[in-house]
Amino acid sequence: MKDYIIAYDFGTGGVKASLYRSDGSSVCFSFEEYQTYYPRVGWHEQKPADWWSAICLSTNKLLKESGCDPADIEALAISGHSLVVVPIDKDGNLLRESVPIWSDTRADREAEEFLDRYGYDKWYLKTGNGFTQSMYSVFKLMWHKKYEPEMFAKIDCVLGTKDYINFLLTGERLADHSYASGHGFYDLKAKSYDFDLLAEMELPREIFTDIVPSTKVIGTLTPKASCELGLPESVKVCCGGVDNSCMALGGRGIKDGRVYTSLGSSSWIAVTSHQPILDVDMVPFVFAHVIPDMYASATSIFSAGSTLQWVRDELCKDLIQEDHPFVKMDELAKSSPVGAHKLLLNPSFAGGAGTDTTPNVRGAFIGLDLKHSRADMIRSSMEGIAFALRIALDDLKKMTDLQDEMLFVGGGSKSALWMQMFADIYDMKILRTNVGQDAGSLGAAALAAVGCGMWDDFSRIDDIHKLEHENSPIPENQLVYEKLLPIYKKATEYLSEIGDLICNLDI
Repeated sequence: MKDYIIAYDFGTGGVKASLYRSDGSSVCFSFEEYQTYYPRVGWHEQKPADWWSAICLSTNKLLKESGCDPADIEALAISGHSLVVVPIDKDGNLLRESVPIWSDTRADREAEEFLDRYGYDKWYLKTGNGFTQSMYSVFKLMWHKKYEPEMFAKIDCVLGTKDYINFLLTGERLADHSYASGHGFYDLKAKSYDFDLLAEMELPREIFTDIVPSTKVIGTLTPKASCELGLPESVKVCCGGVDNSCMALGGRGIKDGRVYTSLGSSSWIAVTSHQPILDVDMVPFVFAHVIPDMYASATSIFSAGSTLQWVRDELCKDLIQEDHPFVKMDELAKSSPVGAHKLLLNPSFAGGAGTDTTPNVRGAFIGLDLKHSRADMIRSSMEGIAFALRIALDDLKKMTDLQDEMLFVGGGSKSALWMQMFADIYDMKILRTNVGQDAGSLGAAALAAVGCGMWDDFSRIDDIHKLEHENSPIPENQLVYEKLLPIYKKATEYLSEIGDLICNLDI
């Protein structure tokens, strides 16, 4: 068997192509950005053609930079961002140049009308779909059916992010359980689509593909894909999984009770278990795990790294051209004291998550004063994201027992300053390993390794993680944050009320 596999991690901001050896060690990676479009309030779209362009560019760069002989690559797998439906016709042509991504909420009315009729609790307890309801695939399809009937009538099938790329790679139209569990009519406990529920939604069952295990080899590269990626046609393509579940796998989520925080464009705290964690008050969102018979249950915020990126782009324009702008921002934030001179930021720049009372809540600086500096604003942004996740963590603790230490993965984990803030605000030990922001990639690589027979199972994941640093709470910092937390919560309540008023404003 050949010695290399490629993992692709599709996120909101771009795709990372990573080369792994058969022992799970990372060799090299290449990242390509793609754009998100915001044509109207609540509309968040991306172009599938941009995904394909990004995967081709990142693969070619990966091969060039690593010097790897393409003939030595055995298999590949993809981790894909969730809740996306790509409509294609019977000939495989895209029916929409751009498609709503996971954070798109245009289908609010369709979701509200259906769930008023069917019953929210009944739907949630079956599906575990605890994000804002309109984000789920079926409600986006209801919107397309209502407002784009000519396009909808031409749909032969709908595919998720990574499943559309898999189709371009192999010609096969398939889904795995983890991605299918975000469609909005997947029965978590039955581990299958609920077509009776789909009939209630008045959507055709034939447009949804069969479900296969995440590790299944669904085919090899087509001649066209082989040419554009620069890989042999013999490369095996495994079905892959949704980003949340791939990251759970790469984040050591192979045993009951393991918990991690993913700190990327969006952010979530997830627990791996053999039973889904469901609660109609706290509404954690649940995906089927890429590991059979397991689940990844989580609470989240929709804008973490994206909010910090906004701060970079709008408040730190002079740093954008620097080699490492976020490192420069860290240095500025260090000059501001714990609590940022009593300045708070709510990071809900992409709307409310399950921990909020409304999806209409939007972000804000709270307590902004003429005395505050840019350094204070940067630090308060980092602290505000941590406060929002602390609330999510407290919700999880009410529903299940958690270990007393937290693994951090995702790009934000690179910041030592931020990790100390999290240790102080979470009031728990924070662990950072060599995997860092590669958890999603490692999860996809593990699926390819098991799928093609390189590995017998996923137990090697633990051996791949090597502890690099840990942060423990600093008592005096923790005390400051405990005083600020209730004020943050109160401000969020007011921002939620204001968000609803603004949303309903007829101007």
